Amino acid sequence: MITMKQALFSLIVLVIVSTLGLAQDFKEFDEGVAKFRQKDYDAVIQSFSQILSNPAHNKRLDEDLYFYRGQSYYHKDEYKNSLDDLNQSMMLNHYNLAVIHWYRARCYDGLGKESDAVSNYKQAVSHSDKNKKVKALILADRAQFYAKHGDRQAAEADLALAKSTDPSNKEIAATTLNGASVKTAAVVPAARAAGEEKKTTQVIVKNNSSQTQGTSAATDQNQSTAVQQVNTGLVPALATAYKDEKRYALVIGNSNYNKDIGILKNPVNDATDVATELRKSNFEVQLITNCTYVQLREAMRKFHEKLTNGPRDQTVGLFYYAGHGVQYQDENYLVPVDADVKFEDDITRMCFPVQRMVLANMERSNSRMNIVILDACRNNPFPATTRSVSSGLGEMKRARGSFIAYATSPGSVASDGSGRNGLYTQELLKALRKPNLTIEQVFKDVRMNVLRLSDDKQYTWDSSNIIGEFYFKLQ
Repeated sequence: MITMKQALFSLIVLVIVSTLGLAQDFKEFDEGVAKFRQKDYDAVIQSFSQILSNPAHNKRLDEDLYFYRGQSYYHKDEYKNSLDDLNQSMMLNHYNLAVIHWYRARCYDGLGKESDAVSNYKQAVSHSDKNKKVKALILADRAQFYAKHGDRQAAEADLALAKSTDPSNKEIAATTLNGASVKTAAVVPAARAAGEEKKTTQVIVKNNSSQTQGTSAATDQNQSTAVQQVNTGLVPALATAYKDEKRYALVIGNSNYNKDIGILKNPVNDATDVATELRKSNFEVQLITNCTYVQLREAMRKFHEKLTNGPRDQTVGLFYYAGHGVQYQDENYLVPVDADVKFEDDITRMCFPVQRMVLANMERSNSRMNIVILDACRNNPFPATTRSVSSGLGEMKRARGSFIAYATSPGSVASDGSGRNGLYTQELLKALRKPNLTIEQVFKDVRMNVLRLSDDKQYTWDSSNIIGEFYFKLQ
């Protein structure tokens, strides 16, 4: 007969094994994305097929696994396999319908199904209305499709529209009609399901996420330097494209909690240092520390006002929070310094909801991209509510055009740190200082170094469906 102790031990082992399996899935996924960016499509197909064939794999990755593998099959001229994967990704509600329909159109063209190709090109253009750079690429590609099939008038109209839609794309500007598909690089939604990349800003990324334990700091630095060297040639074009961009940040650090919760050492330092670094990256920063609920709410109102009044599609919003946070009833809450939580229903009254107040308000604005960084994955600060409050923060529903970064994976906790900054923010600050890195590269750099410095105990997390590129620092 199994004793209670044996049952508990078995449960603990099961949880540990499951957690390690999920972490391995994400590691292999990141490695596959790096291979995809390097155009090693055979490696992507092999790796992602292996993940999908494992019945215990993390099903949350499926929409992106099929999306990447589908594009990889297209670039290997395996059109039927590509269509199967793209259709599966679409059935799983992948957000990137513009790229899915674009690649479906290309596959149908390769299979000689002209009418199906026309229909999918039309849908691809329709779904790309909010991203002019991607829309221009699709129009330019469709122009060549029309030229190949003898519709010169439609081809010329599409090419003219592509050039006017994105005048900054020099390759499209120099394009002539020859009836061949536009040789665009693989479309990479940055990080997981992040968004389309334009042809002239294709980035070849070194596989920073696949470092083994014990990798030297010198090797890490060499890889980051290689990425920066690859991106350097893009700087003039990117600087021109985003010269009128408005950047606004709300940065919060809460340390001075009451004696029942306990003082945190790092958050005020973390927020202060992040604010300083963001100002160097042309952000207009609103910094508040040790804020009460009312102060946090007022700061959010001012922040939302900035984003709402910013120029449409040329505004970027960033929200950073360091301090206590809790997960309660499928919502993440930030804990103000005046929170006095004795019972579980106090959480909804005294703490600040991230999904409903932060993300929702950022989404209801003119910002083209919303960045949320949460260094709040600490232990439950309310011991009286242990049964109702989950450990760490939960993964949030992705708002449109959002990049959400966590100090550690959902349901896990991170330590406050022993130096001036917590480990996560310490490495974030270093990554922000590196020029010519995309936002995805910045947070992969953070993840790699946090894993190394924590002996693989702290796995940072990000979730993204951004459209287009973003660089904190260009030079």
